[in-house]
Amino acid sequence: MGGLMTAEIAHPWPVPPQDGYTVDDLLTLPDLPPHTELIDGSLVFVSPQRDFHSIAIDLLLSGLRRTVPADFRVRREMTVVIDRRNGPEPDLIVVRAAAVRSLTQTYYQARDVLLAVEVVSPDSESRDWNTKPHKYANAGIPHFWRVEMASTDERPVVDVFELDKPVVDVFELNKETRAYVPTGTYRDRLKLSEPFDIDIDLTEIDKL
Repeated sequence: MGGLMTAEIAHPWPVPPQDGYTVDDLLTLPDLPPHTELIDGSLVFVSPQRDFHSIAIDLLLSGLRRTVPADFRVRREMTVVIDRRNGPEPDLIVVRAAAVRSLTQTYYQARDVLLAVEVVSPDSESRDWNTKPHKYANAGIPHFWRVEMASTDERPVVDVFELDKPVVDVFELNKETRAYVPTGTYRDRLKLSEPFDIDIDLTEIDKL
């Protein structure tokens, strides 16, 4: 009896265009894995997430929704369109209520985002520390939080940033760039007055 024959099964991933993907591709290509992002024209696939990632998002989502002003909404894991070649997906955003058009919409424009939140995972560390904050800042998103798991008690540690004044790029004269400046690091309790009054007990993650 002959040996069993095996066949390689290849997933039919689309062939990248010569100039990279666009936001239109991100929003219309069929069968992309959940939470695919577009960064500089490249599709970024998300690895399986740790339990911390999921419950940290849940904790912050609940806390933000308790105090968000009536003219804003909180959303999790939605594409934010920055430009033609960039459509990242923050873990949480606070977005203008006027931008919520339909329960079927799949993205928001960066100009409508007040706060972007990224919960850092091992595979996303470089993007969450460098690439995405840089893009959020230059898109004019006023506030950014980076959330990591403390090595001591595995609770969230939240680094809070706000947008600094624009500066002229020395390498590209007359082009203004934006950057975030840190305003605090929070453990156990996240109590802020900007972008609105927020009070979240970070130790509540132990009960989730």
